[in-house]
Amino acid sequence: MILNDQPFKNSTITSILVVNDMSKSLQFYLNVLGAELINEYGGTSAVLKFLNHWILLVTEGGPTADKPDISFEAIKNSDAVNHSFTIRVENCNMTYTILKNRGAKFITPPYNWRKEIRCFFKDPNGHLFEISEIPS
Repeated sequence: MILNDQPFKNSTITSILVVNDMSKSLQFYLNVLGAELINEYGGTSAVLKFLNHWILLVTEGGPTADKPDISFEAIKNSDAVNHSFTIRVENCNMTYTILKNRGAKFITPPYNWRKEIRCFFKDPNGHLFEISEIPS
């Protein structure tokens, strides 16, 4: 292996989230989080840009020729987490209030752990988000 090889030079990464209801999910990501809609494909997928990160929302789907043994399935148990997002913010309490007023449903208000203030909310499909502040 050559250490100077850069296979991902000028690349971006996209998180794929499987959703149950595309319309409800788009409303959440666009209106609550303020994501930007880049493209939408027939109600089965949508590309969003959020905090310089690409998110692809897709509805459930079975195997395809390029992934013959893989199915995309929505979260069945939203209390079990296998993927989450952490957003580092300047002011956790302020961000909490803004997002709550926009319709985000938080698990708890911000909790002060002394070295970090954080709280969690979920999108309409149960994907977990954390907002976190490192106090100065």
